[in-house]
Amino acid sequence: MKNLPSLNALRVFETAARYQNLVKASEELFVTQGAVSRQIRQLETALGVILFERRNRGIFLTPAGEKLKQACQQAFGLLTLTIDDLQQTSQLTPLVVSCEPTIMMKWLIPKLMEFKANNPDIEIHLVSGGGNIDFSRSSVNLAIRRNDFLWDKSYVAEQLAREWIGPICLPNAEDHVITHQPLTILHTRTRPEAWNDWMSGVKQIIQKQHELWFEHFYILLEAVMAGHGIGISSIYMIEQELSDKRIKAPYGFIPDGSAYYLISPEIFEANAPQTIFLEWLKKAFHETQTRLVVSVSG
Repeated sequence: MKNLPSLNALRVFETAARYQNLVKASEELFVTQGAVSRQIRQLETALGVILFERRNRGIFLTPAGEKLKQACQQAFGLLTLTIDDLQQTSQLTPLVVSCEPTIMMKWLIPKLMEFKANNPDIEIHLVSGGGNIDFSRSSVNLAIRRNDFLWDKSYVAEQLAREWIGPICLPNAEDHVITHQPLTILHTRTRPEAWNDWMSGVKQIIQKQHELWFEHFYILLEAVMAGHGIGISSIYMIEQELSDKRIKAPYGFIPDGSAYYLISPEIFEANAPQTIFLEWLKKAFHETQTRLVVSVSG
């Protein structure tokens, strides 16, 4: 924590990054344009990186600035959710949802503000978790899981979406991939067969020069972004990066035969908070799949 810059400086940066306009940022923050500029310069000095390019009287995010913007928005979003929970004065019982870590961080948290805006009376508390879930021994109400294990037959499981996977790399590495040059292949121990599943599905071989293994997908994704090699990813874990063109999916995405489910110890009753959340998840997964599978693979 001691190496973090001030929260106010990050807030000023996020506002300026969102608008890419100092005047609009100053208006939202109720400070002068000069104060915004000073905060950004101090932040760049503290971090030792350039966050904005200044040209033609405008400001434009650098790759470092884009990365910090995404982190700030996720962090502030999570802070907003948490503070809203703490300030909630009603006696509503929150839904405690267990979700696999990378899907939670990269897909669910960025979208959850939309659910909250449309359903202000339903509180969602997120818990990171994967694999088997025992509802009788936890405070969890629901669990989002991929069907790569067998859960208790007494539980109710509603399919949310099929899983789509594919290789991902930095834009400057795309030519090396499609010309079949030997590459460093990145794996994750949570899905050790992901590459084999993809290569079997597309009848395509990626030439291997080196291999690196990581414990979790979110670490693998950071390694791809840092240029360490080509990884394999779920389409739901890289929506923002694909949309921003910070990474490429040279071969598109294919279904790997698995799917995501919302698991409950009880039936989904009409108009119950669990059911409202279920229907929203189905819609959100479908929107991501439709937009990215068609645009990237099509």
